[in-house]
Amino acid sequence: MAEPVPSSDSKHQPVANELVSCNKKSTDDAESSHGNIAQETAVVVDSAAERALCRKFDFRLLPVLALMYLFNALDKGNLGNAQTAGLSKDLNFKSGQYNLIVGILTAATHNFGGIFALRFLLGAVESAFFPLVIFYLTTFYRRSELARRLAIFYAASNIANAFSGLLAFGVFRIKSNLVDHPWRWLFIIEGTLTVLFAIFVFFYLPKSAAEARFLNEEEKTLAYHRIQVDSSSIVNEPFNLKESLQIFKRPSTYGFLLIEIALGVPIQSVALFLPQIVQRIVKDTVKVNLYTVAPNITSAVVSANHHQGAVTLLILAFSSDLLRIRFPFICLGFALSFTGFIIYAAIDDVQRQIQLAYYSTFMMTWGTSAPSVLLSTWYNNNVAHEGQRLALTSVGVPLANLMGLVSSNVFREQDKPKYEPAIITTASYGGFGFIVAACLGFYMMFDNKRRNRRQGVNLSARDVPTSRLRDGPKVDDFRWFL
Repeated sequence: MAEPVPSSDSKHQPVANELVSCNKKSTDDAESSHGNIAQETAVVVDSAAERALCRKFDFRLLPVLALMYLFNALDKGNLGNAQTAGLSKDLNFKSGQYNLIVGILTAATHNFGGIFALRFLLGAVESAFFPLVIFYLTTFYRRSELARRLAIFYAASNIANAFSGLLAFGVFRIKSNLVDHPWRWLFIIEGTLTVLFAIFVFFYLPKSAAEARFLNEEEKTLAYHRIQVDSSSIVNEPFNLKESLQIFKRPSTYGFLLIEIALGVPIQSVALFLPQIVQRIVKDTVKVNLYTVAPNITSAVVSANHHQGAVTLLILAFSSDLLRIRFPFICLGFALSFTGFIIYAAIDDVQRQIQLAYYSTFMMTWGTSAPSVLLSTWYNNNVAHEGQRLALTSVGVPLANLMGLVSSNVFREQDKPKYEPAIITTASYGGFGFIVAACLGFYMMFDNKRRNRRQGVNLSARDVPTSRLRDGPKVDDFRWFL
């Protein structure tokens, strides 16, 4: 087991100039190799070596994780596509039952009860996926490298939603006597691909950098050191539930969770009901699914078709990493989402203002993608204890997903095609998220300045090695990662 981190009592000199020893890993092999790097701070020592190591991680991990998320998102988004092709009518749903349920097995169902049970099981087994991927990446990348990697990973979800629309467009044109309704092919095809890819990933991904076969011993040592000084207090520490739950004694934890709640409604509204929102603009079932493609794609990359030069997911994430700051970009995302929903709700004659109405759906997707990535990055950057980081992520991300209950129950059949109550409710959550994120961010700025004044120094989060931050804000040298 790793040695305990000594508490810091350096109140009168910059931490960046101090020498900090790396903690040892639990395995015998790791002890000898990791002992070669000692007395380092969080400052990058060998930029070329670190860039080369990150490139290896990028090429080995990110494409596979992105494909995993793509398949994960396809399983969630296919229900909305199937709904536009008559799912509720074909399965004899009563009023409101579609809202309650929002794979392969889905293709075998013939009533509300069957599809409800299967979607519940699907949600249960998928619930841990996103939180664990976020935690997994924190064990390979420095804090200032994380947001853009998560953005690339998360962009697969937006592309999946777009691909789902294209796939639905093709599948709904299949003429076959093997199934009773065309939308069943959607679940069969997507479910089969997901299962086959999951088997491959199980054998492909390394459990940690120490077990990565594509790294040599020097690279493993460097990988360990990077995480020791700029991500974790103790690398690969055995999970301790009692210690991990201590994260819920921090007031900041509940600020992060409030933002997750506020984010959950807009992001779930877009993920589950974008086809229904677009259906107000385009009446044809086939075209509805095609019209969901562009908003989802442009939330992941810069759209060349819009003169406004929209700030999108990847641009926000890369900028956030470059500037080492999170909360202003999170606030910007909430503002975009809020504006998009408000514009859509304010339009009475959608055919007369069809371009503006369709443009508002772009703003909805732009504003929901970036805050999700940056929020997860933000609170992971501020928790050095690996178990506590995992505990907070495992609660925060599912909490946002749980808010799909709000989205699915405010988008009611009797309110279509405008869904005005749902749109206004969703916009309100976006506005609330903006306020909470701004308040928490400004508090962190204030607290960092207060700590600097008390110690007579000028430190930021980049100056403090995470090896000394096991106890979080209780440590005098702790600085918030803004």
